[in-house]
Amino acid sequence: MKALRILFLAVVLLVSAATATAQAVYNSNGSRCGTIESGGTIRNASGASVGKFDNDGTIRNSSGSSIGKIDRDGTIRNSSGSSIGKFENDGTVRNSSGSSIGKVESDGTVRNSSGSSIGRVQGVPREWVAAYFFFFPFY
Repeated sequence: MKALRILFLAVVLLVSAATATAQAVYNSNGSRCGTIESGGTIRNASGASVGKFDNDGTIRNSSGSSIGKIDRDGTIRNSSGSSIGKFENDGTVRNSSGSSIGKVESDGTVRNSSGSSIGRVQGVPREWVAAYFFFFPFY
């Protein structure tokens, strides 16, 4: 009986730890539209995996195929390797022409080019947030 309780406690702790690392993604209405896990897995509002951010910057779709990449300098590329935008250190997001299309603020608020809030997520790299909202909308 004691072994069963220990096993149950271990399972509860593992599940709690796994869910604690998932950060909720909210859309412009404040509704939860998915999660991004600390390991990079992207889930929709139903919990299904819809993509992944790899440690090397590769962005993958639900089938595991590469759909883009975030370079170390913040350049965001499509699956062909062409630059489609850039995430700058101050949170500004630019399109391939260099025009500002939005910003990811330090508190996780995402704003479009006119300054309106279009979403929010905290606890994951801001360049992932930029790619999620502006270039590879998984929601």
